Amino acid sequence: MTRKALLISVLVGLVGFIAVHAYGENANMGSFPESSYYDKMKQMQRLKASLLRPDLAPVSEISISPSPSYTPTMLSRSRIYRVMDYGADPSGKTDSTEALLRAISDAFQAPSDRILMQGIINLGGAEVYLEGGSYLISHPLQLPSSGGGNLLIHGGSLQASDDFPADRYLIELSTSSANEDIQEKPNSMEEQLSSSTYSYEFITLKDLLLDSNYRGGGILVINSLRTTIGNCYITHFTSNGVLVKGGHETYIRNSFLGQHITAGNDPGERNFSGIAINLRSNDNAVKDVVIFSAATGILVSGQANTLSGVHCYNKATGFGGTGIYLQLPGLTQTRIVNSYLDYTGIVAEDPVQLHVSNSLFLGDAFVLFKSIKGVVRGVNIVDNMFSGSDNGIDIVQLDQSNGPFTNIDQVVIDRNNVNGMRVKATVARGLKQGNGSLWDIDFNQVLLFPNLINHVLYTLSTSGSFPNHALRNMSGNHVVVESDKPVTASIYVMVDQSPAGT
Repeated sequence: MTRKALLISVLVGLVGFIAVHAYGENANMGSFPESSYYDKMKQMQRLKASLLRPDLAPVSEISISPSPSYTPTMLSRSRIYRVMDYGADPSGKTDSTEALLRAISDAFQAPSDRILMQGIINLGGAEVYLEGGSYLISHPLQLPSSGGGNLLIHGGSLQASDDFPADRYLIELSTSSANEDIQEKPNSMEEQLSSSTYSYEFITLKDLLLDSNYRGGGILVINSLRTTIGNCYITHFTSNGVLVKGGHETYIRNSFLGQHITAGNDPGERNFSGIAINLRSNDNAVKDVVIFSAATGILVSGQANTLSGVHCYNKATGFGGTGIYLQLPGLTQTRIVNSYLDYTGIVAEDPVQLHVSNSLFLGDAFVLFKSIKGVVRGVNIVDNMFSGSDNGIDIVQLDQSNGPFTNIDQVVIDRNNVNGMRVKATVARGLKQGNGSLWDIDFNQVLLFPNLINHVLYTLSTSGSFPNHALRNMSGNHVVVESDKPVTASIYVMVDQSPAGT
């Protein structure tokens, strides 16, 4: 049986070789007739069927089609909208506003009825691709008021024309009604949390250069969720580089913002104006961002925001600038870590739950607590580096022009590395040596708050007879220890301006 199967295989192979060899010769001479080709194919199949499966039906009954009957399914329409296809001018010589808006409008035509957050249509990952062009626009690229999510706009430059509205933004994630209240007072925490109206979700703006041409701002984000602004260069704004109002979780990262394009030591620095990043919203993050010119680097008036890896050299404090301004008296909930405050510092109004750590303050930059209602609670200023010019500048200062701080609790300012500035802290240590029965240790040069010591630890060390001794006074940031008889001793004292129970 095995020998028979082997013989059949050899015969089939031989027939195939002869057929291919014959066709190969015909191919060298020219194409053979199609009918002849299929006749010979039928003969081959008939032979194979008789050798291998005698029980099969005759090959003449098998229909062999001369061409494939399978038609591939047509691919769905691409969701990448190339703005040049809409007539946008990549040279920036003519106005491309309408072309860009048409591309954005088409991108908002959702391919399905799927949604993200309730009421926000999933756009399926649509892309508006600027194709590396530089486009002139005369009015904002405002996203459709119908809202939507899962959209990317990327890969090019936008420049405002000379008649661009001075109170608008190059890109606006806002409905018409939301856009009308941009200049209103920031919403309170309760108002923002109670709002259930969101227009956009998971919108990504990246790899963009935005030139506001000193006509308004760069990007406006209103009532949006999970917006990402990444690898953007935003310049020549007069209001805000980026304004976030309402919504939650806008992520601004790996970007550069500056009203004027400069690398420091700009002769016009005194005249810098505007705000690079304005967060009037909760739960946002700014990470690895450089702000090189603006009156205020980052203005925060919403709770629970995180700033990390921020380098501010926007306008020196000596010229009236502020690196980071926390305008949230009574409930700050802000963390500033691993940042670089370069000749411009941090101002916090009535800070409550503020954490600043592992940051560098250069050029006499400092942290200022500004009293509004005299509250400062739950504040940590720890493990930072302060470097100055030996001008006697305190690393942490108080502005009590509106009244003194009277509600002080859980404030820790300690373990900061200081060079060329004056240390200020809420924890201090002192040593007094000599012969006597009364030792007065003055901590006013170190302690931040005047006349406030809540906790004292001291040790009296002497090599002679050991006297009775006691803490007599700790007012005016002085600690007074008295012994019942004069001795030669050393007094070690540690004081804390936070309550002993914290």
